Amino acid sequence: MMQISDLPASYAAIHLPAKVALAVTVKPDGQYNLITIEWFMRTSIQPPMFAISIGHSRYSHDCLEENRYFNLVFPSMEQKDLLSLCGSNSGRDMDKFSAGDVQSFPGKLHKLPVLKDAVANFECEVVSQVRSGDHTIYVGQVHYCWQNVDKELFFYLERK
Repeated sequence: MMQISDLPASYAAIHLPAKVALAVTVKPDGQYNLITIEWFMRTSIQPPMFAISIGHSRYSHDCLEENRYFNLVFPSMEQKDLLSLCGSNSGRDMDKFSAGDVQSFPGKLHKLPVLKDAVANFECEVVSQVRSGDHTIYVGQVHYCWQNVDKELFFYLERK
């Protein structure tokens, strides 16, 4: 039976399973940051574009306001611990690349790291943005993409 519900209960009912991703951003000091995100989508086939939604209080928001590039990373099953680390710690306080022992190489677009253990990496340049309540949606045009055909895509399945 359909009935009115509060937002947290309704969201919990449809939230899982979830596809999650990582976004690589450039810190103001030139180092790199990682954030675990669930709010992302394809927005265009030609030219290829992705949108990511980042909360205003997040360090990655500050990074994207200053440096207009990001890599959207689709993690493999082996990166579950990295997803937890990056989703529960701020890049203001730690170097997530070192803490997560991230294996990467410089990409072609502004040398942002491409994560070796991921299923796919998309190197994006921010071409527009929209304020959406307490988040900003950054639309990035894909310039380069990388794929690892030997890896399986991570899905978050657990309910607590």
